[in-house]
Amino acid sequence: MSTYTYNTIQVKKMNIELVKNALKAQGIATKASIAGLTKLSVATCGTILNELLAIGEVIELEPDGSNGGRPAKQYKYNADFGCIICLLVRTEGGIHSISCSIVNLLGETISETTLELSHIDRDVIDQMIEGLISDNENVQAIGIGIPGVVHLGVIGVCDVPDLAGQPLGPYLEEKYGIPITIENDMNMTVYGFYHLQNFDEDKTFAVVTFPKNHFPGAGFIVDGRILSGNTTFGGEVSFLPFGISREEQLRQLHTEEGFIRLAVMTLSSIIAIINPVTIAITGELPRESQLEDLYMGCLKDIPEEHMPQLMIRNNTRLEYMTGLVTATLESLTYRLQVTQNR
Repeated sequence: MSTYTYNTIQVKKMNIELVKNALKAQGIATKASIAGLTKLSVATCGTILNELLAIGEVIELEPDGSNGGRPAKQYKYNADFGCIICLLVRTEGGIHSISCSIVNLLGETISETTLELSHIDRDVIDQMIEGLISDNENVQAIGIGIPGVVHLGVIGVCDVPDLAGQPLGPYLEEKYGIPITIENDMNMTVYGFYHLQNFDEDKTFAVVTFPKNHFPGAGFIVDGRILSGNTTFGGEVSFLPFGISREEQLRQLHTEEGFIRLAVMTLSSIIAIINPVTIAITGELPRESQLEDLYMGCLKDIPEEHMPQLMIRNNTRLEYMTGLVTATLESLTYRLQVTQNR
């Protein structure tokens, strides 16, 4: 394939995404209004809309005759053209669970359920997905949040022992032939927090979790983008040099004095390295009554003008699912990234 042909295909894919995004943003739109928003020509928008109409991804509505002239055709994105499946794998207090949401292509939840399970492994997840695909039409992508390290769809260190070391992503992609997004739970939680804040400009944001009977973890958004690191190990704050064994770290986290000391060290490290606007402190261990101690503890090392807002949020299911849904829908979009050396 020639470079010219390849570039033409890229441009067309990007133009289709522009039209779809404009239509989703406007709700109901005409070719002219889409052209105005995307800066594409009316003719180009018309061609793309006709292609999307032909496959059912766009719906044509009654013409708009309110201006007294020739009525303009109106279009609406078909949210039910397909759906995505999002699974949150969790383990809390020794209880394993999977929360499932079926979401349409506008990000609206169609159904949701949570199952508590005696154990979770690859086959359990596979069987659940198989049943969900048979019950829902045109599943276009699957997203899975994992309490552990994930690199290229392969799970590393994980709070669910039977998933550790499993190449879950490649296995599911080969079996189902659709995009599979498998992400660390903290990355998806911070992504959800960030999107729900509706910042006017790119910000730096952090979430750190202190779960019961498990090691802490963190997720970072730096200048509007998830910071995962070279091997997606970024955020594994339990490996900070606390000067004690991991076993002792876990023991101390479950005491009042030990929790405050280790949490302050963790928060101060995050503040000094990425300078976030806000840190959300999550998990079962932190309490609202500890917020002042945590803030004042950080001030011993961090100048006050650099202190972020600290918030305690014990239940983060909404933020976790929001992040996973957003990332899974993004896996369906065509994005051409241009990297420029500076």
